[in-house]
Amino acid sequence: MIKDKVIIITGASSGIGEATAKQLASKGGKVVLGARRIDKLKQISEDIVAAGGQAVYQELDVTNPAHSKAIAALAQESFGRVDAIFLMPASCRHRRFRPLR
Repeated sequence: MIKDKVIIITGASSGIGEATAKQLASKGGKVVLGARRIDKLKQISEDIVAAGGQAVYQELDVTNPAHSKAIAALAQESFGRVDAIFLMPASCRHRRFRPLR
């Protein structure tokens, strides 16, 4: 069911996004990786390809509409279509708690 599906994965540079990318690629999915940490994406993509999978990657900030269009274009150029999108970006903003009262 996953074999040959083209899947965009955001937040793919670590955690659940990375694990999902590797799992889907191991099942024959063609993964398009996006996240802000391009160095991590490069390594993950290389690991997937070395294991016999298919992966491409691109820097992606999901708050930037141009980046979203660009990763969709990368999927189209690389694999001819998009079958699914997994949205798993992470954001951690440290702020003070507000008192409830």
